[in-house]
Amino acid sequence: QLQLVESGGGLVQPGGSLRLSCEVSGFTYSIAWFRQAPGKEREGVSCIISRDGSTHYADSVKGRFTISRDSAKNTVYLEMNNPKPEDTAVYYCAADSQGWTVVGWSRGDLYDFWGQGAQVTVSS
Repeated sequence: QLQLVESGGGLVQPGGSLRLSCEVSGFTYSIAWFRQAPGKEREGVSCIISRDGSTHYADSVKGRFTISRDSAKNTVYLEMNNPKPEDTAVYYCAADSQGWTVVGWSRGDLYDFWGQGAQVTVSS
């Protein structure tokens, strides 16, 4: 049974930076970050493929957010640079342990393990 433990959420000013962490307890095919703002649908933010380190980003965060991993620490990071108020949401990390996300990294229904969520608020 995989476990994902998130940390690093909080309040950040527009134009600042914030880093989210997701510690993963076992093997995964891919790790992704999703977010959900009040009254909105869950949105795929970014994904990293374990086999080759390739990454994917939503258009809304491309060029501002960076996903990375530290294999020695079994941790995946989401570096949020130049955040905007519209980035305010609860952020979740999610793991695909079976390889289902080969058909589409941003489909939340293809991930079988989820973290507890971390609130990120972008405000001055």
